Amino acid sequence: QVQVKESGGGVVQPGGSLTLSCALSGLSIASMGWYRQAPGKQREFVALIVTDDSTQYADSVKGRFTISRDKVKHVGYLQMNDLRPEDTAVYYCRWGTVDSYWGQGTQVTVSS
Repeated sequence: QVQVKESGGGVVQPGGSLTLSCALSGLSIASMGWYRQAPGKQREFVALIVTDDSTQYADSVKGRFTISRDKVKHVGYLQMNDLRPEDTAVYYCRWGTVDSYWGQGTQVTVSS
């Protein structure tokens, strides 16, 4: 049975940092990505890491967020620095591209 479990969300002040984790079990997949959905908005792409470890980022998070993963443990991470109120959203991880598996989502709130 394939399971995806996210953790690491929370409330942080502007300028603060958080790290999200996403663990995959029951299957081996190399590529994973992070997406987010703010209230009243569509889900949007945040970051992606693929088989050869190359990465892609949305323009809005470039230079502030870093995606990584542990290939042995099948755990992915999203290090978020210099957080802004507009980063507030539910963050979802996704393993795979064509056949993919989504996490349940974790809330990130950036507020003073």
